[in-house]
Amino acid sequence: MDAIKKDMKGIKNITGKIVVFFTAVLLLAACKENYMPKRTGYFRIDFPAERTFLRYEQPSCPFTFEYPSYGVLQKEAENQDELTNHPCWFNVAFPEYKGKIYLSYTAIDANNTLDKLVRDSYKLTFKHTVKADYIDETVIQGKNPGVSGIMYDVGGNAASGVQFYVTDSSRHFLRGSLYFFAPPNADSIAPAVAYFRKDVEHIIETLQWK
Repeated sequence: MDAIKKDMKGIKNITGKIVVFFTAVLLLAACKENYMPKRTGYFRIDFPAERTFLRYEQPSCPFTFEYPSYGVLQKEAENQDELTNHPCWFNVAFPEYKGKIYLSYTAIDANNTLDKLVRDSYKLTFKHTVKADYIDETVIQGKNPGVSGIMYDVGGNAASGVQFYVTDSSRHFLRGSLYFFAPPNADSIAPAVAYFRKDVEHIIETLQWK
């Protein structure tokens, strides 16, 4: 009888050790994970559901156009030279989205020939080639007479995703660029560039020289 009890006790000890062993194995296995790096996520941006527009028209500037009602017209107040010498340089700002459409008008004359203005615009755009993956050029045409030019779509981690100029080739030249004041990460700002590009298109479509 004592022998049987002794054998039973030995079996229990062995069984206990086996249970402890397999429990330890299972715990060690559970601690191991196949780590998969997650893609970087970005905050969702809620854009205006409806596009409504206001008309820009100032006696001092020889053009009119429509701009989005959620935009704010502003000038670079700290730049006194610009305020004095370029009354028709201003921005359509989108404070909530940290973005701006810069607009600069220049009259074509002997000092500012059409060829010079086009070349200057080209140089300003292609300064972004350091960060850009590509720059696509598209011929653009407004709905009103004498409004045509080039739009540049700048891909990659460039500060400005859209640039353009329009002209009547004889008297008027308007240059514009869309900027966002955020780290120029193409993935994060792509939705904003796509959304506000349509506002740039609307400015061009509704532009009219006086």
